[in-house]
Amino acid sequence: MINTNDLRNIAVVSHPNAGKTSLVEAMLNKAGLLERMGKVEDGNTVSDYDAEEIKRGISVNTSVIPIEWNGKKINLLDTPGTADFVGEQIQASSVCGSALIVVSGKSGVSVGTERAWSMAGEKAKIVFVNKLDDIKADYAKVIEQLNDTFGKCIAPFTFPIKEGDKLTGFVDVIKMRTKMFTGEDATYQEIPDDFKDIANRSRDILLEAVAEVDEELMQKYFDGEEFTEDEIKKALRVGIKDGTVVPVICGSVHAKIGITHLLNTIADYMPAPNEFSYIEGVMQTDGDIVEIKCDENEPVVLQVFKTVVDNYIGKMSYFKVLSGKIKADTTLYNSQKRKEEKIGKLFFLRGKNQIATDEIVAGDIGATAKLTIAETGDLLCAPDYPVETEPMKFPKPVLSLAIMPKSKGDEEKISTGLAKLLSEDKTFSIERNHETHESVISGIGEQHINVICSKLENKFGVSVSLQEPKTPYREAIKGKVKIEGKYKKQSGGHGQYGHVWIEFEPAVGAEFIFEENVFGGAVPKQFFPAVEKGIRDSMKEGILAGYPVVNLKATLLDGSYHPVDSSEMAFKTAASMAFKEGLPKANPVILEPVGTVKVTVPNNYTGDITGDLNKRRGRILGMTPLENNATEIEAIVPADEMKKYATELKALTNGRGVFSYDVTNYEEAPYNVAEKVIANSKNQ
Repeated sequence: MINTNDLRNIAVVSHPNAGKTSLVEAMLNKAGLLERMGKVEDGNTVSDYDAEEIKRGISVNTSVIPIEWNGKKINLLDTPGTADFVGEQIQASSVCGSALIVVSGKSGVSVGTERAWSMAGEKAKIVFVNKLDDIKADYAKVIEQLNDTFGKCIAPFTFPIKEGDKLTGFVDVIKMRTKMFTGEDATYQEIPDDFKDIANRSRDILLEAVAEVDEELMQKYFDGEEFTEDEIKKALRVGIKDGTVVPVICGSVHAKIGITHLLNTIADYMPAPNEFSYIEGVMQTDGDIVEIKCDENEPVVLQVFKTVVDNYIGKMSYFKVLSGKIKADTTLYNSQKRKEEKIGKLFFLRGKNQIATDEIVAGDIGATAKLTIAETGDLLCAPDYPVETEPMKFPKPVLSLAIMPKSKGDEEKISTGLAKLLSEDKTFSIERNHETHESVISGIGEQHINVICSKLENKFGVSVSLQEPKTPYREAIKGKVKIEGKYKKQSGGHGQYGHVWIEFEPAVGAEFIFEENVFGGAVPKQFFPAVEKGIRDSMKEGILAGYPVVNLKATLLDGSYHPVDSSEMAFKTAASMAFKEGLPKANPVILEPVGTVKVTVPNNYTGDITGDLNKRRGRILGMTPLENNATEIEAIVPADEMKKYATELKALTNGRGVFSYDVTNYEEAPYNVAEKVIANSKNQ
């Protein structure tokens, strides 16, 4: 059984197509767990086993890949590189103390690299520069980009050696020797003369990063004294843990160069889970603040960080043991749901493969099947230790599309399937808009929503189509009108008679106000509610385009009644007639939903973004400078102009922009917009 000190939890993150999943394959191969490496394009990798991943050739889900290396257990969490699946990245990052950032030696630092770095935050980081066997790869340029983007923490541990265009080895900057490869064999040699200058420059960058770790080393560096290898290694462990040093390893997955060195660096330098500060929790029983320590002797607390729903095996819950140790067939307390839950069999996962175990210790990652109530983010604790922590936070969905079945009668299947998928994915939502009679699915981007719809078809057998959702406009009046409504109907027996005079005008600060100002009993009081109901029912469908009417004040002024023929139905009908005749004479207008958008972009994109928001009829409220050369732009923009903004912002900023949007109120639509809305309503 592995102990906590020997665990390494690493989130593997990158820009798409940097070779992240292939790197995990190579690490499995080096660890003796794979005889032959799979290929993403062939759909046979250990990480990307889901049908959607095989079909699309990209990672869609986070996979847990444990590897044992030099007495250490390394849990690699292979995450999607695409921003649309940021929820998977957040889940993996929440349980990992370190991040392995994969960078293409050909394309260098990309937006996905920046996003991966930001996601890692203050965690320990290590960078693997892949694809250096490519003819266009430029390691020196990548190091320069890393330094320019992320600062002095970048410390190259290795430097590639090429013979022509072929990658044949690398310089070990700590040992100041080269490791040369002939097929699968590798030998350490002296640094060739042609590479001594670049090796010395790399060494200087590394030593400068080491000197930043503490004042004694900094003084020694300034005095020109040499660091010993032990001093370097000790300083690197401290610096890597606190983020002041980020090792960079060069290599090629295809050539199988640098993989062993990467594994050694992770095992030797990356911190164990118990090296991090404790997690703060609150006891449910008395509200006391407690420290949840990563120690197997503490009370057991585990966090469910990912849920997978499968038609065959049911629900699989991935978890990290935050403290204590969990054994199979144990009853724990769900602090979010405030109910007990039975843990059955325990597994370690390697991709889709389950490895049975009887016990999982603090800091390790495992899984269990068929939990009945636990969801992503829930804490499961020892029954006598009911503790709560800050919940996992996910971004709000930013793109919405109307979803409908291709076959009639499949609405229930859609509802059931989406409910199950919601337990897997906390970054999308589904809502029934009763005004537009549409079901609207919202997600992080088009690819995200497309994958959800594809899962609906593959897992639950229901095909759907998507289209832009209808905008829920409103109608109102700007003028004031006094109008008569009279309903008189005579047939055999009792007739129907209702007669009202109503004044309609705009209501300030209210959806609807009904008042009565009738003198002398012209309309008996018992019919007042019927008049109000007649108006309320009519307000559900306006007279311009059929949208609900808001901000309306109606005052019942006068009328008449018949002692026999008058009824509630008659007065309700009379009020409705007054509404339909009076509102066209009160300067009716179309109101459109507007909201506040907050866009965060690098400074060099602010001009493009403000110009684009202006084209969307936006009103810029302000611009706030942020850290890391970024700016937050705040504006008021009509909702109809924001329907495709998630996709278009990505194109405008090369994926570097993020935004949030919340509808806040309704405003009068411009004449051309109102005319279009009215025309569209007549064509439906």
